[in-house]
Amino acid sequence: MGLNIKPLADRVLIEPVEAETTTAAGIIIPDNAKEKPQKGIVVAVGTGTKDEPMTVKSGDTVLYGKYAGTELKFEGKDYLIMRESDILAIV
Repeated sequence: MGLNIKPLADRVLIEPVEAETTTAAGIIIPDNAKEKPQKGIVVAVGTGTKDEPMTVKSGDTVLYGKYAGTELKFEGKDYLIMRESDILAIV
């Protein structure tokens, strides 16, 4: 992918997946009513700490808390950087 960001220690770089624009019933959700996505793809992973090795790897799809992580914009794309402990599940 050629991304020049390398998370340190137990941090993970995630690219959020866009939220659904329609419901299962076919109702279109306007932009101002969409919730912040809570699902994303792991782009880069730190080395972990000596006490806790990393369990997620690059390419995993994960679920995370609504207010987890720090948002950043790099080369026109939005990313989140957060600790591995903020990740709730691997999908």
